[in-house]
Amino acid sequence: MRRFGLIVLYTALAFGANAARAEMALRDPALFHPFLTGDMAKLVPGNAPLPLPAASLLDEADTPRGLEDYKGKILLVNFWATWCAPCRKELGALDRLQADLGSDRFAVVTIATGRNPVPAIRRLFDEEGILHLPVLRDPDQAFARAAGVMGLPVSLIVDGEGNEVARLLGDAAWDGPEAKALINGLVAGATP
Repeated sequence: MRRFGLIVLYTALAFGANAARAEMALRDPALFHPFLTGDMAKLVPGNAPLPLPAASLLDEADTPRGLEDYKGKILLVNFWATWCAPCRKELGALDRLQADLGSDRFAVVTIATGRNPVPAIRRLFDEEGILHLPVLRDPDQAFARAAGVMGLPVSLIVDGEGNEVARLLGDAAWDGPEAKALINGLVAGATP
């Protein structure tokens, strides 16, 4: 019966037909399993939603920002640094994911963690053609440490209430079909 339930959920997520059942994908780690293929096989769903600590971030102009700016959206929160080669490689895929799927229900939020001067971030974004990602910084790594980020890159999937529901260590093809199926499924099941 469990396998049948996963097939039903996968179908509901793929077609957006059963929002109530699909919302459970954010609450039940087992329901992520149909999507854990390709690079998404590295995704580790949590046993229960984990509230994220408050994020004291800065934008390019040193204006304080936080994840509450995105309340109500499913988020892919990516911790990265300008000096991190896998992070740099992954930024293009994250930018394409945001361009393709970013909406009032989903956003990619990238956070430059540690010493990442704004001119270096801007230069990297210009060199790589990054047009759709925010420039947010965690210069003292307080948010990264509080969120349990010990290496880079790390990506968190966050529900609309600010809870971490899954984590991926290392880089991934976030613009690939597996990632898009996962995000589309989660967005289709999210309650407005």
